[in-house]
Amino acid sequence: MTTTNFSAPDIECGGCAASIQKALGKIEGIASVDVDTEKKTVAVSHDDVLVSPEAIATRLDHIGFPATVLSS
Repeated sequence: MTTTNFSAPDIECGGCAASIQKALGKIEGIASVDVDTEKKTVAVSHDDVLVSPEAIATRLDHIGFPATVLSS
């Protein structure tokens, strides 16, 4: 498993966090999603063979939270 951290400046509340966790949790290869509403970051533990950081960022953008990769 790899953990990739994303910056998602549009995260504002717990509802945002729940939406992100729900959307990303449905993707095969993602083991866990941790959203920090204060720092406006998302840490995703994933199998990088099944899902790439770029695919995760695309999904975040698709649900209304444009994101950039901070580290992986």
